[in-house]
Amino acid sequence: MMKQMKRRLDREPLSPALQIILEFGHVLLGSAIVAVAFNIFLLPNQIASGGVSGISTIFRFAFGFEPAFTQWAFNIPLFLAGVLLLGGSLRGSILYGMKTLTGTVFLPLVVLMTRGLEPATTDPLLAAVFGGGCVGLGLGIVFRSNSSTGGTDLAAQICTKYTGMSLGGSVFILDGLVVVSSAFVFGFEFALYALIALFTTGKTIDLVQTGLGYSKMAIIISEYEEELKQAILTKVDRGVTKLVGYGGYTNDERPVLMCVVGRNEVTKLTQIVQKIDPAAFVIVTNASEVLGRGFKKN
Repeated sequence: MMKQMKRRLDREPLSPALQIILEFGHVLLGSAIVAVAFNIFLLPNQIASGGVSGISTIFRFAFGFEPAFTQWAFNIPLFLAGVLLLGGSLRGSILYGMKTLTGTVFLPLVVLMTRGLEPATTDPLLAAVFGGGCVGLGLGIVFRSNSSTGGTDLAAQICTKYTGMSLGGSVFILDGLVVVSSAFVFGFEFALYALIALFTTGKTIDLVQTGLGYSKMAIIISEYEEELKQAILTKVDRGVTKLVGYGGYTNDERPVLMCVVGRNEVTKLTQIVQKIDPAAFVIVTNASEVLGRGFKKN
């Protein structure tokens, strides 16, 4: 009974209204995680790891400004500038703009509401690692809903549009300026901690985006294509795609088979290939994200 219900849910996509509700929920959840991590890890340990949150950390200790108000003061004008200057290229979606505005307003609000929380640690290294990881977790959840928390993300898009610089380069420069500025306020050592937090944030975002379920993609070049194809379909129970390749030296046509398997199926696949054709040429590489039947749903 449960299996039948699961198969039915897998076949039936969410309604558009429910999908939108879930996406806004992800924005709120991710923003809340970022805000709490900021208050219990980064701010009390003077770690300004880029972005508007890093600017608010610097302003807090340099001028005594409340971080939430500083974030609103930067985020809201940047959002309005993005609407005016980016126009339709602001991800080309009114829904995206609404979700981004939600994150832009809600994140500082949670920062303000949780400002009385006790620091989780007073060790700057632990704060950089775990704070950066929690911020990456929150941002990854927001990004998976096709949204943003505004701030330097929008500033980078504006910079890219009017300078021709790549988006990644713009983000790197803006975050780098914040980290360099923190060196003048907190000292060089704390700027290094900020770099650690920034690196951890980026890696965690990638992890949330692609997940832990790394699959493997196998490319098989063999004259025994039919035998291998049937063995993969029946014994490994995975789909297989036939490609057409040409030898670089002989220019002869050669059959190429491509299939994606789970990590625990790689040994079984290679053993089958070796048994059918010991001379087969096999390439196995990581596939960080696989969408489709038998793998993760989009």
